[in-house]
Amino acid sequence: MSDETSDDTFDPPVGDHATDAADVDGTEFELDDEQLDMIAQAEREMSEARSRLAEVPAEVVITNHVMGLYELAAIHLSASPPDLRQAVLAIDAVACLVDGLGDRLGEDARTMQDALANNRLAFVQIKGQVDAPSD
Repeated sequence: MSDETSDDTFDPPVGDHATDAADVDGTEFELDDEQLDMIAQAEREMSEARSRLAEVPAEVVITNHVMGLYELAAIHLSASPPDLRQAVLAIDAVACLVDGLGDRLGEDARTMQDALANNRLAFVQIKGQVDAPSD
């Protein structure tokens, strides 16, 4: 397994804006003082958010994302009609994290495994109902 995600050399640019900028299509435009202030404020807020996030253990952040994917699967499974294609993608994403990381998820690893099992069971039950012939 490679360690590509631990590249410490990435440092996004912050706070060094010129008054000229280019649009997506390359068209030049000038930013006024209010826009520059808004950009500077957004950069400060992003920097503060990054600092706060750096203080949180990675397993807590990852567990939070797993639960978001779990909820995403549940939303697609409970839709009318259920969107099985979208649900299975979310379930597979949960599986990649939960099965792939295992006990590295910390004290919530077992809870994440149970959540994955619940998603999979719900998928099988709902797929069975969708595939069942109507009477």
